[in-house]
Amino acid sequence: MPHCVILYTPNIEGKTDVSALCRSLADCMLTVLDEQGRQVFPTGGTRVLAYPAAHYAVADGKGDYAFVYVNIRMGAGRSDAVKKMAGDRLTEVVKQHFAPIFAQELIGITVQIDESPGQVYDAKHSTLHPLFNP
Repeated sequence: MPHCVILYTPNIEGKTDVSALCRSLADCMLTVLDEQGRQVFPTGGTRVLAYPAAHYAVADGKGDYAFVYVNIRMGAGRSDAVKKMAGDRLTEVVKQHFAPIFAQELIGITVQIDESPGQVYDAKHSTLHPLFNP
């Protein structure tokens, strides 16, 4: 279930390695544990995908402003403390990744975690989960 989707203005592509950000976020997600020491984001289900916006408008349009939106989805059932800890850790990864750009550019970043308590249908078909859950 854990998915991380990054939407960004394409004016950052020449200034940063978006694939490296994806890997850093996935690596961080894999290390987040709950109070019982269980992975919050199971290895076989962790996916980080990034998409540049085909069209965008940021702020007043008077500058070449950049924006990055990071949305993480997780299944319901984690404590508020675990959700906050996961959000803080993932936000720190994003902030570190974009630190060089922050020093020189105008950029906005949002990181959000959503949980899906009201699923009405959730099908999964994967050969990845058995690889990590023998």
